[in-house]
Amino acid sequence: MADVFMPQLGETVADGTVTKWFKNVGDVVTRGEPLFEVSTDKVDTEIPAQASGVMSEILVLEGATVDVGTKLAVIAGADDVTPVVVASTTANAPANANAATASTAPVLAASDASERLSPVVRRLLAENGLTASDLTGSGPGGRVTKDDVLAAAASANAAASAGPSTTGNVAQLSPVVRRLLSELGLDANDVTGTGPDGRITRRDVELAAGSRVTVVAREGDEVIPFTKIRKLTAEHMVRSKATSAHTLMVREIDFESVERVRRSLGAQFKVREGFSLTYLPFIATATMVALREFPHLSASVGNDELIVHHTLNLGIAVDLDSEGLVVPVIKRADALSVSEMARTIRDLATRARSKSLGVDDVSGGTFTITNPGPYGTLITGAVINQPQVAILSTDGVTRKPVVVTGADGSEAIAIHSVGLVALTFDHRAVDGAYAARFLARLAQLIQETDWASHL
Repeated sequence: MADVFMPQLGETVADGTVTKWFKNVGDVVTRGEPLFEVSTDKVDTEIPAQASGVMSEILVLEGATVDVGTKLAVIAGADDVTPVVVASTTANAPANANAATASTAPVLAASDASERLSPVVRRLLAENGLTASDLTGSGPGGRVTKDDVLAAAASANAAASAGPSTTGNVAQLSPVVRRLLSELGLDANDVTGTGPDGRITRRDVELAAGSRVTVVAREGDEVIPFTKIRKLTAEHMVRSKATSAHTLMVREIDFESVERVRRSLGAQFKVREGFSLTYLPFIATATMVALREFPHLSASVGNDELIVHHTLNLGIAVDLDSEGLVVPVIKRADALSVSEMARTIRDLATRARSKSLGVDDVSGGTFTITNPGPYGTLITGAVINQPQVAILSTDGVTRKPVVVTGADGSEAIAIHSVGLVALTFDHRAVDGAYAARFLARLAQLIQETDWASHL
């Protein structure tokens, strides 16, 4: 008999959403094959089975968000199969559903429940001066969840007067809510709390910041609920626009030196590597060189300070079939050759789309490149990937007439491959002149580097 738990997918990840079960109750499970899919605020990933046997219980619904360490299912041995218990797997299960019904899950003894507390629950209990034995757990098998702790803490500190008190809730704000209020420039007293006893939740802050208008579907409209990754992408974009002073600067670049190498060595590269040589690895390599000279664009804004990241970790935005974005990170990207950069970008994009990235693969980025160019875009004003201070968009490259200057100073018209790169930067971190010099250096590197020697 083997229990299946919600894994810890990173030091800062406190919970996850079970988005899909690959096995049903009664199915044979083989160790190492995908068992279920988890979505967190960092990444979507498939979790392999840690044991072989038969799926005998599924305790958490698809769509349920539960704490790290929550028991999700049970795998029984081939000769150890017990009567099955399964929660309904309706696609319309609420996002905060986190357990099977009381009749399908045994209630744990208090000592057992205490031993199986998730890290986030232990922290919340300590912060609020509570113990697990003080609470009635609503999770699987009577397990205490973070919502149980928050509800108990809110009740213990609620004002004596009837009705929720927004002012009283200010002292009960979680660290996440305090940070969001600060980033979005909101006052807690201006936000209506919908949590236990009027407690302000992260969702309340985001709704207040977005000033969202309710839109009613009309006849003929199609209503498509946001997936978790789409909701997270939307929240991240809104928060970024509310945090950084976004400024766009664009530079035209002559890619003819890159194009010549692609024409002469592209076929050989494809045979060797198994995929085509695009403009992106050249741009990424040149960007890393330019960032060494303009390090304030590889940074984050702290408390009235600029934190410069001298270890260059490059994020590459990847589209997940229009369902949302994920930004896998190339660690120490400035150490890679063009070929190595191309291979790494290809590997990360492939694993992103197959949902096989780990949390480490999407953490620690210091600068991001987004690449809509293959679709022929002209200029893209990308949104900064927080907490970074800049993002570079590489737009479409086309053949067009340009003026070229000969060694003797004479001018002529030639057909070259030309495109635009667009830098969105946080004006809190740097001024326009600094960003302009960075783009000028990037253009010089792309136009003048002997790229053949880098392959």
